Amino acid sequence: MKSAVVVVGAGIVGLATAYELGLRGYRVTVVDKEPRLADHQTGNNSGVIHSGLYYAPGSLKATLGTAGAQSMRRFAEDHGVAVDICGKLVVATRQDQVPALEELHRRGLANGVPCRMISPEEARDYEPHVACVAALRVESTGIVDYRGICDVLARLIGEAGGEVRLGTEVVGISTDGGSVTVSTTTGEISADELINCAGLHSDRIARLAGLTPEVRIIPFRGEYFELTPDQSHLVRGLIYPVPDPSFPFLGVHLTRMIGGGVHAGPNAVFALAREGYTWLSINPRDVLESAAWPGLWKLGARFWKVGLSEVARSLSRKKFLASLRELVPDLRDDSLVPTHAGVRAQAMRRNGDLVDDFYFDRAPRQIHVLNAPSPAATAALEIGRRIADEMEERNR
Repeated sequence: MKSAVVVVGAGIVGLATAYELGLRGYRVTVVDKEPRLADHQTGNNSGVIHSGLYYAPGSLKATLGTAGAQSMRRFAEDHGVAVDICGKLVVATRQDQVPALEELHRRGLANGVPCRMISPEEARDYEPHVACVAALRVESTGIVDYRGICDVLARLIGEAGGEVRLGTEVVGISTDGGSVTVSTTTGEISADELINCAGLHSDRIARLAGLTPEVRIIPFRGEYFELTPDQSHLVRGLIYPVPDPSFPFLGVHLTRMIGGGVHAGPNAVFALAREGYTWLSINPRDVLESAAWPGLWKLGARFWKVGLSEVARSLSRKKFLASLRELVPDLRDDSLVPTHAGVRAQAMRRNGDLVDDFYFDRAPRQIHVLNAPSPAATAALEIGRRIADEMEERNR
């Protein structure tokens, strides 16, 4: 029998990794401090299956994201999880955005993404209410029920002989050369390997395991609205702006949801807690850890204007709506209602650079996933395969 593995984190990356290991005969235990699956990044994202359009050719995001667009769709279809490959438009609303849109097109083609430049008239065939001077049509983008995916993964892990322990917080990790002992609030677990997929707390789990990561998780909150039911007809699929290439977020966009209705957002503001879903959610330890990281101040000096505009959009529904009206001018003044927020676990280096790709750290018998923002949900099955391949390769 193959070795025993503990996976920390029951979000989609942790569950997909445990599922893949179970398929290969490993005895897997998944632990998570929350009482339900996918309680943070996975359960609060917009449900998009990304195409692989935005990412630097050759990067892990590009290779795993593009493959994940296919494997996540197949997995959902095979297991009866709601999925809709509806395609999306990325739209230039000003002429000066067209060169960036064309560069995005070139990048998409380099990554093997089915995409093409279209005219404003063609764009309105897909989205009759959109405003643009040019658009990029991406056919492989879709929407899916990621919580439903996680429910299936957890069931399959159990059927393969594994276990998912919720309400189980990791409080200590020790290694003695031949094994890893994970101390939790519900007891100790002895295993041969440790995989850290703890998302917002992944750097802390790494430090608990004896590593000194070169990055720190800095939380950014993304706030959403929904369109009122009588305005939802203005959006048929997904409408995105041309992203600012110097900023790691895609800008507020409009996304039809798998269960109906239309999401609007998210913005991106520094969160005052790693699980800070509102302005009133403040965790002093989290704030102090972020403030003590020199990279945060260097990032702030570089992007303070953008940061202020994101905060202003967070505090003003009028400003938020104005950004959306650049995409769909027909939105009425009363078209937005608040809904949930999400928090992105963004790894940052000491010099203020945001880690732009999936990022892993390693130690004997340990693999730590220390940066897995979007498109990690899309690429989760591919990330799981990559981790399992690496673990098997180094144990030969």
